[in-house]
Amino acid sequence: MDIKTYVQTVQGLEQWNPLMKGEFPMKAEVLRNEVFPAFQVKMPELSKDVYTYDEFISMVKNHPDLAAVRVHKQRFGFMVNNTICEYGNVLINGARVFTINSESTEVEDIVKTIKDVGLEGVENINYLQAIKRVIGMIDKPLANE
Repeated sequence: MDIKTYVQTVQGLEQWNPLMKGEFPMKAEVLRNEVFPAFQVKMPELSKDVYTYDEFISMVKNHPDLAAVRVHKQRFGFMVNNTICEYGNVLINGARVFTINSESTEVEDIVKTIKDVGLEGVENINYLQAIKRVIGMIDKPLANE
């Protein structure tokens, strides 16, 4: 499990930082102190010391404010204008979504890359927003649909 936290938006570009990486089975302490606080929802009651993946998914499915979503990513990385770029072929509950991103601490390099690859004016959304749109948690189409 990877959890990233939103930091800020600069010139329409979102900055995210890794919050945690974890594997199952996962300690209740990690769920209590890191996972559910990141979800910003009410914590379910945890009665065990360690939870399997299936137990965690069951908690998510039974939570009124969460949804379990299957995501499969096939990613291809490359460099453009000193930025780390990635093209992704993503399945969200079976719906195919194509993504592209550019990562750098230099905003101007990212802005130049967006222009150079012809993506100026295309809505910039993160995976969480895309997933919520695909599953209907947000009533808005995907970018420039």
